[in-house]
Amino acid sequence: MSFTIGVIVISLLSCAFFLGMEAAYLAANKIHVEIEKKQGGLMATVLTRLTQKPSKFIATMLVGYYLSLVVYAIFSANLITSYFYPQFNHFSELPIENLFLIAACSGLIAVFLAKLLPKIIFQIYSNTLLKVFAVPVYICYILLNYITSFITWISKIISRVFFKINNGELQYAFSKVELGDYISEQMDAVDQDQELDSEIQLFQNALEFSEVKAREVMVPRTEITAVELHESPKGLSKLFTSTGYSKILVYKDTIDDIVGYVHSFDLFKKPKGIKNIMMPVEFVPETMLISDVLEVLTKKHKSIAVVLDEYGGTSGIMTVEDIVEELFGEIEDEHDTVELLEEKLSEEEYRFSARLEVDYINETYRLGLPESEHYETLGGMIVSQLEEIPEKGAVVQFDGFQYTIIEVSTTKIEIIHLKVLDQE
Repeated sequence: MSFTIGVIVISLLSCAFFLGMEAAYLAANKIHVEIEKKQGGLMATVLTRLTQKPSKFIATMLVGYYLSLVVYAIFSANLITSYFYPQFNHFSELPIENLFLIAACSGLIAVFLAKLLPKIIFQIYSNTLLKVFAVPVYICYILLNYITSFITWISKIISRVFFKINNGELQYAFSKVELGDYISEQMDAVDQDQELDSEIQLFQNALEFSEVKAREVMVPRTEITAVELHESPKGLSKLFTSTGYSKILVYKDTIDDIVGYVHSFDLFKKPKGIKNIMMPVEFVPETMLISDVLEVLTKKHKSIAVVLDEYGGTSGIMTVEDIVEELFGEIEDEHDTVELLEEKLSEEEYRFSARLEVDYINETYRLGLPESEHYETLGGMIVSQLEEIPEKGAVVQFDGFQYTIIEVSTTKIEIIHLKVLDQE
């Protein structure tokens, strides 16, 4: 009896092991595996051989699982028969309805203990468990080699003959998502006081680049410098001198009707009016991806675009420099005069300009502020939460942070005092 119980336990553990390793193999971050393979030693050699033929590895795990399942089914059926039906010598002598009952009972146990539970555990800790059990898996891989090779060969013939599928070997390649997950792990592992490697930050920016929309990069409408179409060249020259900009937008009647832009170099032509030197501007919607905006500007040899909201009004502007900064970080020149306040008062208290972007604050100060597609800036986050512009001195608490409004105008929040609350 003890022998039978021992075989049942071992077969259940074997089922859990084989299915779990299959799940771990599929769920593991391929970049982690590739890095382990470059470390050298026994582990690297084993992982290299296991990942050479992914389909054969999976087939090995399935063969091992079904062999273990057959052993479990036979011995568990005999054990149940001896306990509940001692008048029969073997489960094959039982009536058909009793056999179905035994199969159902043993099947439920196998599904829970040898399938659902191990798959969940092995998927959660896939990277670790794949390394821990690499050697035992490789031993099984060798022992079941001939059976697995034969089954794989038969499956390829059936696929080719009946389904016209000329299936080659699966490639053990990593995806963009896995690369992003790996870089995120590296960023989270860096202490708050340590400076993040520029290469890691560049990779992170590059992965997120294809998902960034125009409204996340643009200079907002309230910060646009523009002139009316009938402004004199002399007045325009003074505006160029005071701002230091090389290009200034031109509008007709209101900022919502931008008709072009003027380059400072064209003032040397001594034009009679702005219309004589005005150049057309490109218009893009808020929801357009900046990768597409960059492509449009490059093809049309433009360096500036006006961002439109859903009603056709001016939402902001963006330049090629703004897009490039999403990849390489802020590029400051002698004419970048807008200085946003960001002051660390203590480990738990900060003073920020409401214009600062939430993702920038999270990357720089590791605060974990809530991010959403409904807002980009710190001020936008608070307005989105309150659904109104708060008064000066107002105190707001949510998501483990306290925000005190230091300065506010009639249209927007200016300065915010942020305090990190105790988060249990």
